[in-house]
Amino acid sequence: LFTIARDPLRIIILIAGAFFWLVSLLLSSLIWFIAVKASDPRDEALQKGLLIFGVMFSVLLQEAFRFLYYKLLRKAIEGLVALSEDGCSPISIQQMAYVAGVGFGLMSGAFSMINLLADALGPGTVGIHGDSQLYFLTSAFMTMVLIFLHTFWGILFFHGCEHRRWWEIMAVVVMHLAVSGSTFCNPLYVGSLVPSYLLMATAAAWAYLLSGGSAQNLRRFLLCKS
Repeated sequence: LFTIARDPLRIIILIAGAFFWLVSLLLSSLIWFIAVKASDPRDEALQKGLLIFGVMFSVLLQEAFRFLYYKLLRKAIEGLVALSEDGCSPISIQQMAYVAGVGFGLMSGAFSMINLLADALGPGTVGIHGDSQLYFLTSAFMTMVLIFLHTFWGILFFHGCEHRRWWEIMAVVVMHLAVSGSTFCNPLYVGSLVPSYLLMATAAAWAYLLSGGSAQNLRRFLLCKS
């Protein structure tokens, strides 16, 4: 509301980013659906392996679409510069990275919420067979951390592409795989939430520094000093 909604250009970038994430999910879901239908549903080990493959493939596809979105926005900046009177773009690549990351995160969170609502419809009650009753609460916290992570990953990823620091891009992919893979520890929710929030704190500090932030700026912000 405070950083995006007031700027029409940022709203467009946000919606386009959400669309790119949605297309990546559609393609990965289609491939996973075909793989499941073509396999033996009675083979539990195979089905679990396909689920792990589907999650990992979805992560890689999301990052591939993040790269495609970066290339598209880079072309858009060149067009904006060519059309502007002063030869400057009305939005920087750092701002685009932030808005694109929020778009990815919001769409990811929206689908997580839809899945939770589908589970809440039934049948049965969470924990009725002795399972953890913290399913919805921990799922909400995981959804929140993924929204923040996608925002920070967008900044890190775009910075890596802009300065050809491929190790930053690989770091984003590895963190994304680690967070998604940690969910297989559930219902041992500590095994997924704690590492995810530690990675979020690391990614937040990293993105803050790459965006030009410093300890002095943070101190001035907390003390409300100009």
